[in-house]
Amino acid sequence: MLKIAIASDHAGYLYKELVRDYLHGKSIEIIDFGTSSTDSVDYPIFIRPAAIAVANGNVDYGIIFGGSGNGEAMVANRIQGIRCAIAWNLLSAEYAKKHNNANMLSLGQRLIAKDDLFPIVDKWMNSSFEAGRHAKRIDMIDES
Repeated sequence: MLKIAIASDHAGYLYKELVRDYLHGKSIEIIDFGTSSTDSVDYPIFIRPAAIAVANGNVDYGIIFGGSGNGEAMVANRIQGIRCAIAWNLLSAEYAKKHNNANMLSLGQRLIAKDDLFPIVDKWMNSSFEAGRHAKRIDMIDES
């Protein structure tokens, strides 16, 4: 069974909850690292443990949420072995996996229309890494 870590700050909480329920309905195991409300929080507290779970292989992938997704992606990418991409539409989600083999996806609740949320998640999850010329670049990322 596929296992996905999710986490958010207060500004991404509502989308985290929607995606958690959506993926759970697809029989995907979800490990929720919080937060648990729209009360203001410091996002690294929730994002870092989710990224560590991905890096350690405790989960297959991670999806994180914030207002823009920028700060969350920055925190995740500080963890060795994480390649977290920000997506805002179908093409950015597809290329995150096809070209960059992103093992985490960061989504901005303030930047993505609600109707686009599930299609973006599905596009990323259903895309496959193309390898080829991209594999060398991924190796270079993982060396740093």
